[in-house]
Amino acid sequence: MTGVLVRGAELDGARRADVRICDGVITAIAPALDRAPGEAVLEARGGALLPGLCDHHLHLHALAAQFRSVPCGPPGVRTTADLGAALSGARADEHGWVRGTGYHESVAGLLDASVLDRLHPARPVRVQHRSGALWTVNTAGATALRLSTGDHPGIERDVRGDPTGRLWRADDWLRERLPAVPLPDLAEVGTRLARFGITAVTDATPDLAPAAIAALTGGALSQRVLLLGVPLGHPASGPYKIILADSDLPGFATLTVWIRAAHEEGRAVAVHCVTREALVLLLAAFDETGVRPGDRIEHASLVPAELVPRIAELGLRVVTQPGFLAERGDDYLRDVPAVDQPDLYRLGSLIEAGIRCTPSSDAPYGPLDPWAVIRVATERRTPSGSLLGPGERISCAEALAGYLGDPHDPGGPPRRVRVGVAADLVLLDVPLITALRHPAADLVRETLIGGAFT
Repeated sequence: MTGVLVRGAELDGARRADVRICDGVITAIAPALDRAPGEAVLEARGGALLPGLCDHHLHLHALAAQFRSVPCGPPGVRTTADLGAALSGARADEHGWVRGTGYHESVAGLLDASVLDRLHPARPVRVQHRSGALWTVNTAGATALRLSTGDHPGIERDVRGDPTGRLWRADDWLRERLPAVPLPDLAEVGTRLARFGITAVTDATPDLAPAAIAALTGGALSQRVLLLGVPLGHPASGPYKIILADSDLPGFATLTVWIRAAHEEGRAVAVHCVTREALVLLLAAFDETGVRPGDRIEHASLVPAELVPRIAELGLRVVTQPGFLAERGDDYLRDVPAVDQPDLYRLGSLIEAGIRCTPSSDAPYGPLDPWAVIRVATERRTPSGSLLGPGERISCAEALAGYLGDPHDPGGPPRRVRVGVAADLVLLDVPLITALRHPAADLVRETLIGGAFT
């Protein structure tokens, strides 16, 4: 038998208590508990003891891969010269490829092979747009991938039929043609998640291959993992991920077939939806197919006010990413029509309408730090300090509650520290009221998963 006694923790933001953990489960809560033989003691000193946080939408392998990639966008890379220097100074992988991530057009315009050739022609280069939807390769990379004879619909071609170097939503095709490398190690990802107090995650990567599923569920991470990308026809406990690509929306009939196929297997759907057009299409499809409990909209990047009541009527959940406002908000203010800006990454109006809605990260494409996301949800400030959608602000307590929701119930009631539940916990250095005034990752003192220190 193994155990931990947490002494003097603040629970529910209101009372102090001792909490006993035995074999990964909370077994006792009382004003004072005697230490059992062999029991480790964690002195809370009045710090808040919370259920471990859950990030309801991220991409674990992409996050791990980012750690071995060269950043190619703001804030570190802002000019064409910066980008050239970053690529030139990057370490190639064992096959000679340079992998860049986080690119945005503000650096050097819309990339293509010719632009990358001017910056770095010597080695094969692939650079991912910060949206995650686009890879661009230079000529050396296009040659290595045999783009000229490729048949993926995402291979962009010019008027002569020659590849431009841009590959749209072609991750699987690209992965098959790149030299074989092991899946990225998840150990550092798990460590970083634990530092933030995250004990559970939902991986939103679509169409996972068997090797990826095995890696994500094989114990490399101490965090609990729910997968959205398990293909239909395979055992799964999570909703089924559907992509509504803004560059190539499916037909109405096709979308209803996808939704029905998932529902017939007893699975809800989690639908990537970032534009008004995609949302209108999705809601029409749900009118046709009906809604299964747990059906959810991923991102909901732009939600017109007139569609909020319909989302509520259908009983759909929304998993969104207000953290993008802190990274890209000034771009939105510049590029998104003013009439649409109040519709970006809604939170307050969705919650007010009774929609189960929660913030999340979309890491590595958005900021991983949940405490930073919580701040953005309450402040809605852009990098320059401008307000974007102030009417969508929510309280710190509401934003934190989203991260305390059950992985299978995003936007649902926050979990509580109570007897009989798994000891997935985060201990803060300060009481809850103080943490809510100034949410920050450095307030996390300890994270336990299944009663074990991480």
